Amino acid sequence: MVMLWNLQKARPLWITNLQEDETEEMEGPGSPGQLLNPALAHSVSVASCGNIFSCGAEDGKVRIFRVTGVKCEQELGFKGHTLGVSQVCFLPECYLLLTGGNDGKIRLWDVSSEVEKKQKSPMKHIHRKKTRRGTYTKQGGSTNASVTDEEEHGKISPKLNIEHGEKVNWLLGTRIKGHQNILVADQTSYISVYPLNES
Repeated sequence: MVMLWNLQKARPLWITNLQEDETEEMEGPGSPGQLLNPALAHSVSVASCGNIFSCGAEDGKVRIFRVTGVKCEQELGFKGHTLGVSQVCFLPECYLLLTGGNDGKIRLWDVSSEVEKKQKSPMKHIHRKKTRRGTYTKQGGSTNASVTDEEEHGKISPKLNIEHGEKVNWLLGTRIKGHQNILVADQTSYISVYPLNES
């Protein structure tokens, strides 16, 4: 479940059950109605605008929600990874989303066109920096930035695809010495650093 809480009253204002959403999708014609990878929520991240958040789930999907008053509406959902999405993290640039998965992949998504297309209330323009495709190669892993798997991800495709090689337990986009980097923790005792080249 994903919940929007009223902290003053210590109670949820809004609740959605990701497994119910998944069951509805699977009950189409010719579908057995089984949940092989249930939609358990693993991670949430709030965009810098404050009213958009993402949720990564065990079913490999990334869901984007918009907070409107005391409720939330799902704006976008797409298959982000072949296994569970263990981490989601919005970068300070609005609507650039990092995801890490149990499949050992790290991806960067620009969800701005989908979210802004469904914008319901006017919001001041936030300057976003464009990102170039990554060129870093990690020992035992590689960066593949020419991803064109639109069928796997629907209308949206990753701007950057890093083959990390290990299940991603945690990730963060941060500036180190003036340059944007991705910090990644996995099941080893090391933190990996991937440069995120900017234009």
